[in-house]
Amino acid sequence: MRDPSLTPRHDPSPAAGAPPHDPCVRVRGAREHNLRGVDVDVPRDVVAVFTGVSGSGKSSLAFGTIYAEAQRRYFESVAPYARRLIHQVGAPEVGEITGLPPAVSLEQRRSAPTSRSSVGTVTQLSNSLRMLYSRAGDYPPGAARLDSDAFSPNTAAGACPHCHGLGRLHRTTEELLVPDPALSVREGAIAAWPGAWQGKNLRDILDALGHDVDRPWRELPAKEREWILFTDEQPVVTVHPVRDADRIQRPYQGTYMSARRYVLKTFADSKSTTLRAKAERFLTTSPCPVCGGGGLRPEALAVTFAGRTIAELAALPLDGLAAALHGTSPAARVLTDDLKARIGPVTELGLGYLSLDRPTPTLSAGELQRLRLATQLRSGLFGVVYVLDEPSAGLHPADTEALRGVLARLKAAGNSVFVVEHQLDVVRGADWVVDVGPGAGEHGGRVLYSGPVPGLAAVPGSATARHLFDRSPAPVRPPRAGHGQVGVGPVTRHNLRGVTARFPLGALTAVTGVSGSGKSTLVGEITGELPGVGRVVAVDQRPIGRTPRSNLATYTGLFDGVRKVFAATGEARSRGYGAGRFSFNVAGGRCETCQGEGFVSVELLFLPSTYAPCPDCGGARYNPETLDVTYRGRDIAQVLDLTVEAAAEFFADLPAVARSLGTLLDVGLGYLRLGQPATELSGGEAQRIKLASELQRGRRGHTLYLLDEPTTGLHPADVEVLMRQLHGLVDAGHTVVVVEHDMTVVAGADWVIDLGPGGGDAGGRIVAAGVPAEVARAAGSRTAGYLARVLRGGE
Repeated sequence: MRDPSLTPRHDPSPAAGAPPHDPCVRVRGAREHNLRGVDVDVPRDVVAVFTGVSGSGKSSLAFGTIYAEAQRRYFESVAPYARRLIHQVGAPEVGEITGLPPAVSLEQRRSAPTSRSSVGTVTQLSNSLRMLYSRAGDYPPGAARLDSDAFSPNTAAGACPHCHGLGRLHRTTEELLVPDPALSVREGAIAAWPGAWQGKNLRDILDALGHDVDRPWRELPAKEREWILFTDEQPVVTVHPVRDADRIQRPYQGTYMSARRYVLKTFADSKSTTLRAKAERFLTTSPCPVCGGGGLRPEALAVTFAGRTIAELAALPLDGLAAALHGTSPAARVLTDDLKARIGPVTELGLGYLSLDRPTPTLSAGELQRLRLATQLRSGLFGVVYVLDEPSAGLHPADTEALRGVLARLKAAGNSVFVVEHQLDVVRGADWVVDVGPGAGEHGGRVLYSGPVPGLAAVPGSATARHLFDRSPAPVRPPRAGHGQVGVGPVTRHNLRGVTARFPLGALTAVTGVSGSGKSTLVGEITGELPGVGRVVAVDQRPIGRTPRSNLATYTGLFDGVRKVFAATGEARSRGYGAGRFSFNVAGGRCETCQGEGFVSVELLFLPSTYAPCPDCGGARYNPETLDVTYRGRDIAQVLDLTVEAAAEFFADLPAVARSLGTLLDVGLGYLRLGQPATELSGGEAQRIKLASELQRGRRGHTLYLLDEPTTGLHPADVEVLMRQLHGLVDAGHTVVVVEHDMTVVAGADWVIDLGPGGGDAGGRIVAAGVPAEVARAAGSRTAGYLARVLRGGE
């Protein structure tokens, strides 16, 4: 391997003159997002970490520039058709990149909501397991051997015809659909029906069909109630709407849909998470009675291996599956050895608690990325650049050690590994570090250092260096005693078996443990009415929106104040523009080509769709007439392009807007743009936007805040900012509970609950509970040693 220290920090030779076998990826003039004409050289065949405070530009350099250019070159080599699409998508803003091999990106992406995707399909372990049953399974006497497709619930040959391979059936009942039978249909007795016009339409259709929609539901004949709720018929009838005072509605042909049909269709087909969640409230889910939940035809479930059906093996944790494959017959040895070799990297990355049948929508973004990473270890690729996005996200320090080993193996296979990362142990273990900063947004965008890790210690102004080389003990702060406590449990859910926990009120509690130990499950049980608690607020990492139309300005409500300010200008009043004119979500002021999104969807054949700037407004979202109106020299699109930090100064004298911006600054989001699409936000950023929205409200009474890994995606310097806010909430009399892996956060907590000792079936119990110093001494805790190291310092 080449010695990284032989490559100078700043190569004086121009990129154009680089030798044919250049050992470095050389970037010249990178200007993507906030990058300021960055020149940097990164050696190949090393593990190189890109770090810096949140929003400094490290992802813009690693993903937005280096990986994007590699992707552009790949598409350009495919076909003229693809080249036309790439022209629409656009190339990264960079002068030149040389020495760039093909690249593979493993980003933090949440899975699409499909029940057909699972851990087995993502890792391709299901294919190997199906092959094992097809070729080496124990068949009933006289049964013909089945093709591997017959063991897949996702194929016509294998899927149970009763549940279509899903393994479970969704049903509903009259009690779920009509919770208050004293109401009439017109009064909303059928709670499962949609609101607004669509619900009125269904009621009008029933009226036109001759049903009494004004009679209390319980008084309708049983046969009539059964038909209204459960019929599969879809009669068409002419509806004569009641005439409103201000408009005339013409008769129309309406098609009836029963409540059950509507709920099942919405749950199965709707792209709206909100609508699907509402529909799910009216459904009960139970295993399919024909296949017993296996999702397969009877002939496939009659085949066993090691005494189990394929559905039973797929339901085992991967640790258990590997154990079940030991001691099999010599005839199956090749297939079982291959399966165990594929399972190995997954369990090595701390995911041994997952089962093959676990649906991918239930996985965190970090879990999904590590599954893809484990799969790459078996891909046999070499000579490529792997670009990874915070692979340590959601990992306990014990699992992070295994991650470092996986990265080293990718490098040893002849690849370059470029990692965007904040976890300090991953940075310390790298061959090379690129530190971007010094600050976020417009205060960042410069490469402060590119070289071997020890050299970063001499770089002034580096926030990374301050934390990376500081081995002093964690600050000692006496734990708060709190004022009472709330109990949860006994909880029996997932891998928790009768667990009871106590959470002190008026304190900050950290819930720790390795991945899959049951932390989120336990904290998720803190709901409902609790003695001494005014309300419970769960702040999760789910997106604040799934399209570019949603952003932090709309989510926090500060955009309402901004639009009112523009509507109050002299130009807007003279034109008759109200506040609605400055919304990109309604017709009038928005660009109609992109419907106010600023982007248009580009459909790529055989590849996921992507977004490109609107060809008419160039991403501004508005039509030219709306952009004619300015406030203090800026039009509405230019205001949306401001960072939170810049907007706070711009709107300093507008209290309603300034308050929202202030809370966003307080949680470390000053680098985000007001109009930054929700699709560009990480889970950690979405969570902190939700937290800021909560903080800007008046907090009356006692509130219990629940946060799931709030430091995800945060540089240690930003963790300090966030924790000041959370401790401030506790100082104000509230209670905060965090699920957390960052040991500096745990060391500063008032109370610690450690679950484990392992993940999945090996976890699910409380190993230790107490103040940080007590948990650091707990026997049998995998957290204890790492917590003790932070408390002691000097290591």
